[in-house]
Amino acid sequence: MSNGRADSGEHGSVEVRVTGRVQGVGFRYFVHETARRLGLVGYVMNLRAGGVRSYVEGPQWALEAFAKAVERGPAGASVHEAQVHWGIATGEYTTFSIRPTL
Repeated sequence: MSNGRADSGEHGSVEVRVTGRVQGVGFRYFVHETARRLGLVGYVMNLRAGGVRSYVEGPQWALEAFAKAVERGPAGASVHEAQVHWGIATGEYTTFSIRPTL
């Protein structure tokens, strides 16, 4: 587990921060729908500095699919940089939500 990822059958977490043209293009709704479709829990929010931060927990296969989708983004968005941080699930979340700008 040196890369911070859980084994494929285990639950873990991933935080993805993206910058670029990611606000005002439906990015949070895209992330919300992606997480819902994959059965993940956590949140997404705009950052005052102009990026978007998402944090999800769930099975490793779903986390990997989520990270790939968020790195790409929806049509109309242009992701310039994506920072992906893998971790251990906290069990704190039971749903996925869109949070206010931080």
